[in-house]
Amino acid sequence: MSDTKSAHLSIGARRRRTSRRRRLLRLWQEYQWFVMGGVWLAAGILGYLGFARHFAALGQSRSPGDLLYLTLQLFVLESGAVVGPTGWELEVARFLAPAVAAYTAVQALVLLFYGQFQLLRVRFVRDHVVICGLGRKGLLLARGFREGGERVVIIELDENNSLIDQCRELGATVLIGDASSQEFLSRSRVHLAKSLCAVSGDDGANAEVAVRAHGLMAERPGRALTCVVHIVDPQLCDLLREQELVMGRADRFRLDFFNVFDSGARAVLNQYPPFDHEPDKQPHLLVVGLGQLGESLVVHAARRWWARYATTNQQVRMSIVDREAERKVASLALRYPQLRTACDLLPLTMEVEGPEFEQGDFLYAPDGCCDVTMAYVCLDDDSFALSTALALRQRVRGAGIPIVVRMRHDAGLATLLNGLEEEDRGFEHLYAFGLLDRTCTPELVLGGTHEILARAIHDRYLQTQRDAGVTPEQNPSLVPWERLPEDLKESCRRQADHIGIKLKAVGCTIGPLTDWNAELFHFGPDEIEVMARMEQERWVQERRREGWTYAAAKDLEAKTNPDLVPWERLSGSGKQNCRDAVADLPVFLARAGFQIYRLK
Repeated sequence: MSDTKSAHLSIGARRRRTSRRRRLLRLWQEYQWFVMGGVWLAAGILGYLGFARHFAALGQSRSPGDLLYLTLQLFVLESGAVVGPTGWELEVARFLAPAVAAYTAVQALVLLFYGQFQLLRVRFVRDHVVICGLGRKGLLLARGFREGGERVVIIELDENNSLIDQCRELGATVLIGDASSQEFLSRSRVHLAKSLCAVSGDDGANAEVAVRAHGLMAERPGRALTCVVHIVDPQLCDLLREQELVMGRADRFRLDFFNVFDSGARAVLNQYPPFDHEPDKQPHLLVVGLGQLGESLVVHAARRWWARYATTNQQVRMSIVDREAERKVASLALRYPQLRTACDLLPLTMEVEGPEFEQGDFLYAPDGCCDVTMAYVCLDDDSFALSTALALRQRVRGAGIPIVVRMRHDAGLATLLNGLEEEDRGFEHLYAFGLLDRTCTPELVLGGTHEILARAIHDRYLQTQRDAGVTPEQNPSLVPWERLPEDLKESCRRQADHIGIKLKAVGCTIGPLTDWNAELFHFGPDEIEVMARMEQERWVQERRREGWTYAAAKDLEAKTNPDLVPWERLSGSGKQNCRDAVADLPVFLARAGFQIYRLK
């Protein structure tokens, strides 16, 4: 415990030191030209006075024009070498003037040729992260990757973007140009990068970046580039994910899609679980605002309840406040057929700033008691969301109901709210959730569909090996995902990439998860045999490309494996492992938000 505490203190001390350095650097960048102007003036005054006293000591008379001319020559090392007595003023000036002139010249050259310096710097990087688009999402990702020790190259079109300086303070390289240009994208050495994140506010521009990057992958050595594209519309994001899984991946390019609202709904439910507060009481969730985040939150909460409903047949109550609540709830119910089965939905069509909401009758049961167990305020405007949450809290004061407020960032009003929470119990049970800060992290952005599937594949492999009595000493691959060597992680990702190809071979395809019983999908024995054989052949080809060879014992260091044989020569247990892997595809895909359909 003491070691852990010391580690936390050490990390905290390093962060404080880093924060101080950044503040000092920011202050210097903001005021350096005022300081340098003062130094120039001081050097000039000291030089003028120094020359005047020098010539006076020699008994010589010089005009003010001569003194000024000699003083100006100090800045270019032309007049400082004088013979005879020199006072301290001239002594200081003849060193200070050329120094300040040299510093100014260097700064001017840096400003003039900064873009070329950045391009030169990029020419020597590899295994870096390329971020296209420097909005708030890009800045948060840059900070997260830099804190994780990654090298970061940012491409931003607007040279006047106010966030550029913050990124440079973080140590990221910023290139000014159009990321949708294949030529400019090539300058960022994306073909040698570890990952690419396209996170501008324009879905079309982000897609264009992915297309251009894909065209550069012929030059890429080694493992596939992970390209993450941010898509604003959650439904469009799901459809694009589906197409990527159906088509399969090229060996050198892996495309994934990211949506802050879908990821935000998952994150807020993880941090503030809706069903764990009073296990003996029927949950009653209140969702205020059925925008993109609100819709995702309702769907994910209902899916989490679905497993309980299957065993208890008890619905979860959901009251949904929105100016178009009836229409939006009806639309959700059409897209997710089990939604009305798992949930007792109560759409409340009203204006949040209207008298009905202010009165708050919907918060109370017929017996006059407040039966809401959890409230989520998902309005887009931070100030409006906070005032709405405070109004709700005023109505349910004393009931101890957690109220979670969606905010854009963990700053501004969110900082005020969370900062006062521990000191001022007047804000008890009121929590701010900064959507962008909690979702624009390397872990969430890179933990997309392919990563979820790859982890699920590895977890299934661990379980089957343990059930068979295999120990880590016998099989060094039996370690958690975090400790798995990168080449074996990549192998799991490639197995996930191939899912769509195998499904197509047996007349199946993939779609967004709308049937919450999709995990119960079953393949026929012949279908399992076809896909198991395909998986074995794919895996053998992949391993041989990576330099693995056949041997009687598995050895990660020597890259040997006894299963590197054709299907006909594969052991019975090896064949069964392949069959189990493809039979579990419905479960893997459901975890990632997809389901399997038959084409016939």
